[in-house]
Amino acid sequence: MKRMLLIFSHNLTAEQKEEGEENLSVKEFISLPNDLQSLWSQISPEGEIDEKAGFFIEWIKNHAEKGDFALIQGEFGMTFALVDWCLREGIVPVYSTTKRVYEQIEEDGKIVNRHVFRYVRFREYKRLYN
Repeated sequence: MKRMLLIFSHNLTAEQKEEGEENLSVKEFISLPNDLQSLWSQISPEGEIDEKAGFFIEWIKNHAEKGDFALIQGEFGMTFALVDWCLREGIVPVYSTTKRVYEQIEEDGKIVNRHVFRYVRFREYKRLYN
């Protein structure tokens, strides 16, 4: 039974859940507990991330097995640290790709720019060269 750990600041969309179930054979989606979710959503730009990364790594160790997925998106340094750890441990790190749709409309003599991001698919983080 494949799981997907949700390590990101947003809610999983219906499209993401459907793709996880249909294309990745995910049977269970596991969200961060509230304390870690709060920490993930507010990674400080000050100081180092080593200790905080350890909290997330411990949580991953307790909830995933080799071959499970981890949806990881967030602050770049922390994301890199967790993706690197997952790759070494056999957890499959993925991220969501999106397509930006841009439209410019005129309302009441004003030009309004609108950007809509639409989910496209999950893509694996991969090392291209060893």
